[in-house]
Amino acid sequence: MIRRHIFTLLTVFSIGALLGTQVPAHAQRVSDKDIVEAYQYMLGRWLVLRQETLDLKDGMKWNEVTHREVGGVAWANPNLDVAYSEAWIAVDDTSCTLVTLPEIKGRYYTVQVLNGWGEVTANINERNFPKHPSGTFGLCLKGARVTLPAGTQRIDLPNKKSRVLMRVELGADPAQAVALQKQITMKPTGNPKVEDTVVRFDFANNKLPGVEAFDQTEAILEVEPDINRGMRKPQRRSRAVAKAATDPKERAKIDAIIREQAIPAFEAAVLHPGPVKNDWIHPRIFGNYANDYQMRSVVNLVGIWANNAKEAVYFGVIGLDGSRTYIQTYPKSELPSSKAQYFWSVIAVDGEKYQVIPNSLNRYLLNKQSALQFNPDGSLTLAFAPKLPAGISQSNWLPTPEGKRYNMTYRFYGPSKDVAGGKYYPPALVVRQ
Repeated sequence: MIRRHIFTLLTVFSIGALLGTQVPAHAQRVSDKDIVEAYQYMLGRWLVLRQETLDLKDGMKWNEVTHREVGGVAWANPNLDVAYSEAWIAVDDTSCTLVTLPEIKGRYYTVQVLNGWGEVTANINERNFPKHPSGTFGLCLKGARVTLPAGTQRIDLPNKKSRVLMRVELGADPAQAVALQKQITMKPTGNPKVEDTVVRFDFANNKLPGVEAFDQTEAILEVEPDINRGMRKPQRRSRAVAKAATDPKERAKIDAIIREQAIPAFEAAVLHPGPVKNDWIHPRIFGNYANDYQMRSVVNLVGIWANNAKEAVYFGVIGLDGSRTYIQTYPKSELPSSKAQYFWSVIAVDGEKYQVIPNSLNRYLLNKQSALQFNPDGSLTLAFAPKLPAGISQSNWLPTPEGKRYNMTYRFYGPSKDVAGGKYYPPALVVRQ
């Protein structure tokens, strides 16, 4: 087995009670643990607000679909198996957003809708809407009395703003996938009131925000309610931290605790978000997080907009040495294609921005469409190395960054029962000396 840092979830700190010691009337001292918990809770929302800020700055428009070019790699953990389309939608009591899909058969597709905390609120596809797999869908604010065109499938959303990701599997005919992608349209039924981004965050992954991020806590919590149960306690803690931070002395102490405790604790959680087997981490939850807000913040950092386990299952490993050669062999009876109804892939990304790593082959992943060479006994051997290892077909090689650390992620779309149930893990990586 290879010894390295891998994802495991940090045990959540116990909830600390507010201390009774009084400071100026407008503020109350909070415990170190409350600050750590509040930080890890709010960070997930801050990360989505950061992405909203960046997307709008990059030219995305409300209720307008953006069709990404196939092979685009300029974002964290890109899924290069699909044609991507993206949008921010705004709905209110007077306007819904219509999404029209062409008929798509014989390939995976989904229209994934997420709220402002990174929670999946809908997936539009033939599995969830077997009687209406294509045509027009009306994304509406729950309770909105809006008349929709005849034949429209209404989908109620719990919030006024949502992020949408549309995926169409490239498969063996990418040109057809792109043609289908371009037929996806979006438009509002009216003129919804779009509120400005409540806070425009702009921070780097390696320089997370300090106490200043709490300054607009009340506004952040008011504009986008958390749809998960059990969130009153972390919200009370967050409000208490924000209130305490209005006192200059307490503000300095809170910032120090964030730097010395909260951020290190979160960084440890990034390294350890779930159970491990064969060196691979299976994140314990993603897409819909229930009361595990720490994991929600972790996923929003390393792979924002993750879907839920009904659609895909992910495995990861981080801190691999780009100078070493890793060999992975699948037995004939458990080839990766047998673990996914639709498709599988493995991708390598850097450890800071989680973006693909340039290499001489311009190859960023291996998947079911790769021209993989199988062994005489039907097994499959993959190699991850800075140079093509002896005895390995070039088609089975994913180049890695010599002298640098990197991470890898497996995706299984339409996971088999053992994958979805947490019983299956990819084979171990073996270091070739």
